[in-house]
Amino acid sequence: MVVISNSKAIPVGLTYHPDRENWHTRTAQRLAEDPSLPTATLPYGFPSKLDSPLVWEGKDWTDEQQWVYNLSEADLKEIDSAVKHFHGLKLHLGHVSKDTFPLPTLASTLHSLSAELHSGRGFFVLRTLPVDEYSREDIVLIYVGVSSYIAPVRGLQDANGGVLSHIKDLSATQPKGAIGGPAYTTDKQVFHTDQGADIVSLFALETAAEGGISRISSSWRVYNELAEKRPDLVRTLAEPWPFDEFGRNPPCTLRPLLYFTDSKAILQYARRYFTGFLALPRSNDIPPITEAQAEALDTLHFLGEKFSLGLNFQKGDIQYINNLAIFHARDGFRDEGAKTRHLLRLWLRNEELAWTLPNELKPLWKNTFNVSPEEQTFALEPVIRDAVKGRS
Repeated sequence: MVVISNSKAIPVGLTYHPDRENWHTRTAQRLAEDPSLPTATLPYGFPSKLDSPLVWEGKDWTDEQQWVYNLSEADLKEIDSAVKHFHGLKLHLGHVSKDTFPLPTLASTLHSLSAELHSGRGFFVLRTLPVDEYSREDIVLIYVGVSSYIAPVRGLQDANGGVLSHIKDLSATQPKGAIGGPAYTTDKQVFHTDQGADIVSLFALETAAEGGISRISSSWRVYNELAEKRPDLVRTLAEPWPFDEFGRNPPCTLRPLLYFTDSKAILQYARRYFTGFLALPRSNDIPPITEAQAEALDTLHFLGEKFSLGLNFQKGDIQYINNLAIFHARDGFRDEGAKTRHLLRLWLRNEELAWTLPNELKPLWKNTFNVSPEEQTFALEPVIRDAVKGRS
């Protein structure tokens, strides 16, 4: 059940956008070939069930006030005062911190929300910052300053110190073949985690005219479903996979998607590393993924979809998620006029609350968070990150 092209084997039907019928067909075929799969043993040390506030389904949340913190007028005045304070220091933006962006009253709330990310439900939304009342430079300052209370260490997302990314459709302004990731299109993004970050934050400068709903899902809930019904897929996810490096050296890296470390399950993957996307097709001459891995990829997506929560992401909102235990997706969208979807993103880490990382992930984290304040840059306009630039 494979197609061979340009010296690489790709399981039939495996594309960036999962196909439910292909998933069912592959699952049925594998179970027919080996009916013992649902009775396989879990990998050594992996639990039969996770019990935590991180185990939830979208239907468990009945009111968005359960995860939204509404910034008060007093909070916004305190933030505005912090902007003025930082400007008075005449420091490089990389030096934004709790010390240089003082929020004496709001700080305790933000610290509690950070704890919620690490040991609670794993997500929350701050609502809402008055985007149109500030320059782009100052709204970035506010985003970075507030986020320093959630997780003070910022991660590198691109070459040359870039710690701020823009998520925006650039397909109309970029040359053909320049885009290799869905973040820079209006396309649907399937469930994934970002590579090498504890906390992923998104700030909505503007929302789309239609669509673009942000969706999150508990990978711990997905784990429980797999551990109960398809432990063989847990084993598959916990074995090494060939991650495409898209022309870098080495051409691929081998590591699991799923880990269990220090009593915590950690999921780290993005589907495009195994399927390619637009101008970054899967590389030639790297190991193929197996039928079991193809089924596992689809199962992650469709279970993530089944248990997901759609967030009512509004202009001026900041979303924070635990990137180790929650994976996220986005609906396709349509822009029109001023309603042009535009998000900012930070990769963050809180050293005091951070989870213990498995050894296989430590190099990724070292690459992400090894950037000094002086080296940090903050792009004010959208650019395509090097990691998802096409090869043309």
